[in-house]
Amino acid sequence: MSKQTNQNTTASMTRRQLLIASVATGGMLLPGTANTWADETDSLSTDHFWYRLAPDGPYIDSQRDNKAFGFGLDKVYLSHDNGQTWPHHADFPNAKNITFSCILKNGNILFATRTRLYLSTDNLGSFKQVIVKNTDGSDYLPHRQLDPEKPGWYFHPLDGVHTWEVNGSEMLVWGNYCNVLGGAVPVNIYYSTDQGQTVKIAYSFGQNPEFQQPGGTPRDLLGNPNNPVVCRHIHCVAFNSAENAFYACTGDHDRTAADGSNKQECHWLRGTYDAADDSWDWTVLVSVNSNSRFKSGGINFVDGKLYWASDANGKNGEMPHDRGIFRCEPADLTDQTKHELLFNPLFESANMIIEDGVILSAHYAPASPYATGIIFSPDMGETWAQYDLKEFGQRSGIRFQKKNSDGWFRVDLRKGWIERGEVLFIKPKSS
Repeated sequence: MSKQTNQNTTASMTRRQLLIASVATGGMLLPGTANTWADETDSLSTDHFWYRLAPDGPYIDSQRDNKAFGFGLDKVYLSHDNGQTWPHHADFPNAKNITFSCILKNGNILFATRTRLYLSTDNLGSFKQVIVKNTDGSDYLPHRQLDPEKPGWYFHPLDGVHTWEVNGSEMLVWGNYCNVLGGAVPVNIYYSTDQGQTVKIAYSFGQNPEFQQPGGTPRDLLGNPNNPVVCRHIHCVAFNSAENAFYACTGDHDRTAADGSNKQECHWLRGTYDAADDSWDWTVLVSVNSNSRFKSGGINFVDGKLYWASDANGKNGEMPHDRGIFRCEPADLTDQTKHELLFNPLFESANMIIEDGVILSAHYAPASPYATGIIFSPDMGETWAQYDLKEFGQRSGIRFQKKNSDGWFRVDLRKGWIERGEVLFIKPKSS
């Protein structure tokens, strides 16, 4: 397989495919009961990886090593064997509205509904609400909701990796992908340095006039009134240990304000954290239109190099769209002449994970002829393949999470674009 070769390949069939139609994603197994969790020999297969849906049981929202956090039927669940059994559980009547979860290094579990954060420090034996703190130490509370059915997604991320070792300790940093479903909401980057006990605002974007509550008054405006930088939502936040710096990118459009000025929503930011002062210093590196490679996501750093994937889709600028999977030195991000195009999938893609030399990405289904398009490189971008997992229907892969202790990446399959569908697991084959 040569570099940048498209393979629009339908995966080979096994008896597992015959079972897909009968998988009840909302079904539950009694806590402590074993799931039927087949090994790779009983999974569907492509030339490069095995894949399968999550087994019948809790919706597996996050994983780390051998642990998995799931929810369903007014409960939250914790597994210690990658979802085979669920011995820990707790009643949680708002489980259907969970939008985020993260298993911390010390075992703490931080999870969120649309507007509230919760922390468990004892394997779901109990949990407490965590109130986010502003930079001045005051409580950061949800906005006054004009429509209680649309409170907004305060904590929902598009990416799947949110924890990093920073100066010898773990930091949790993530941004909310919002203003698509669920109502208008302010756009923030959040962080925690104490395993979720305290969550604070790292950066708050300005008041975007396009994403406010219908019928609101000036007192209902959402966002930081002192920040002129606006966006629709955050696509990705990632950490570069070589620089000791975080990078974030946002979407989505170019807006014209009432005064005729252009309000671009596609930005790249670079932020550094001062632990001694518990403070952040952020710089906007790029602000561009939506037909740019900087309308992107999937930020990864490997051996000091910056990798990202673009979902450029604007009608402004020259065609074809300036998109693909790119690599450069972080210092060269703003200089397009120093970018290396590793692969152009031709269609929108802005989710990506890199681990152990494998690059895994996906198509956005509504903008692609693929039903469920997977983009795969086994060798850090030297060779590429694309697969259409048609049996799942029109699905977009997002929230790629690192491999669990059994070697499986976890991927959200979203219906069409962003509505929650199923969970897919992908295990690379040995090269």
